[in-house]
Amino acid sequence: MEVPSLIARPLQGSPAAAETFQVTVKGGRPVVLLRQEIGDVLRDARRRQGRTLREVSSVARVSLGYLSEVERGQKEASSELLASICGALDVPLSSVLSSVSRRVAQAEHVDPEALDVDDLHVPDTVPDGLAADVNLRDGLVSAA
Repeated sequence: MEVPSLIARPLQGSPAAAETFQVTVKGGRPVVLLRQEIGDVLRDARRRQGRTLREVSSVARVSLGYLSEVERGQKEASSELLASICGALDVPLSSVLSSVSRRVAQAEHVDPEALDVDDLHVPDTVPDGLAADVNLRDGLVSAA
């Protein structure tokens, strides 16, 4: 099986084009690195506030080095870590994720207004036969 080649390049037409990257996979489809977009949004929020990495990392109780790696898109931040960083920046997590969503939509050439998922149906059951070897015991799932 052939492994697709990855090529990182700046997005064109974005206000943050110098900092935003997408990865092109074989076939030309853009794949946006969420960790990069999240880091860019967090860094932009911190810089707009005129705050240092040291100050934000101290308030968020995250090491300065780790926060730097998150901002540079080199580390995937957990939801707990994102909440802590957003708290230190006094920026709602929903605002950060909304900004990231708009940036990803732009990279994928999707109208952000078309991202409404209110009509999306997510089933709350597993179809018959899909998990024949899975047993429920005391509300826990275990493999047979």
